[in-house]
Amino acid sequence: MNEDVLVTDRLALRQMTLADVDYLMTIFTDPEAMVHYPRTKSETETKKWIQWQLGLYQQTGAGLWIVEDKKTKTFLGQCGLVPQHVEGKDEVEIGYLFARHAWGNGYATEAASACRDFAINDLGQKRLISLIAPLNSPSIRVAERIGMTKEKRILTWGKEILVYSLCESS
Repeated sequence: MNEDVLVTDRLALRQMTLADVDYLMTIFTDPEAMVHYPRTKSETETKKWIQWQLGLYQQTGAGLWIVEDKKTKTFLGQCGLVPQHVEGKDEVEIGYLFARHAWGNGYATEAASACRDFAINDLGQKRLISLIAPLNSPSIRVAERIGMTKEKRILTWGKEILVYSLCESS
């Protein structure tokens, strides 16, 4: 069993493994959960996604982690810290994507808050962002609840995206 990277009152965040393909597929094959993404993902694409995360863990000490209910170990989604290159600048994004059965319970906010604190306190990050589709109101609310504010609109991945940010003062 994977050791938890972060633990909150209700959640445990742990590194992904290839054994998590079926869990992630519950999100990646759900058109409603993936409505703000270019498309759903196949099993092969999901395995590549996990391999990407495994590489990030090695390179950066972070990545997207599996989010589970701390008591029941029920899969809820993924949340973590992802390197992004935005308008010529390297950034660290707090990313989150949850299974539909977990929506509306505050899990994304709780997990994103833990990731924010880890990035600032353990990794020494002074600035964090979230890249959000303009019509993704639930993700915007999560970003705002963890202290982020809308910074700007950018064009990336062939579409308009909102950049929410949080800057930690020294």
